[in-house]
Amino acid sequence: MTDLLAEYYPWIKAFHIMAVISWMAGLFYLPRLFVYHAEQAKNGDQLDSALKVMEFKLLRYIMSPASIATWAAGLALVFTPGIIDWGAVWPYTKALGVIGMTVFHHWLMVKRKQFDRGENTLTGRHYRMMNEVPTILMVLIVLSVVVKF
Repeated sequence: MTDLLAEYYPWIKAFHIMAVISWMAGLFYLPRLFVYHAEQAKNGDQLDSALKVMEFKLLRYIMSPASIATWAAGLALVFTPGIIDWGAVWPYTKALGVIGMTVFHHWLMVKRKQFDRGENTLTGRHYRMMNEVPTILMVLIVLSVVVKF
């Protein structure tokens, strides 16, 4: 099995990068949709209905599959022999960042369901601030992998 992972390492890495890009796009865009939803839509109006559909489809058809693909390819990379120096700090900071990204993804899922039920309690300002979370985590992850501190 490990020989197979080593043989397909460049393909797995490429797939991982594509999945991460797709997932990150959604993690950046969904909080922005929530800003518009919180500030401009009224429960039951046409904008509310349109945003609910957009938010659902973004999560269901783009973000969730991309997060699963990111995790699957990432774990395949982790189990590829010789790729990770477990004596270094960077694999652990990267893992912390990816777990944080996953927790944020699940928080967005909860917030989407609250919007769907008409129970959102946060303001557009809150969602603008939360929109910075994936950026901070992305910086941690990229620096961990590239700089390998």
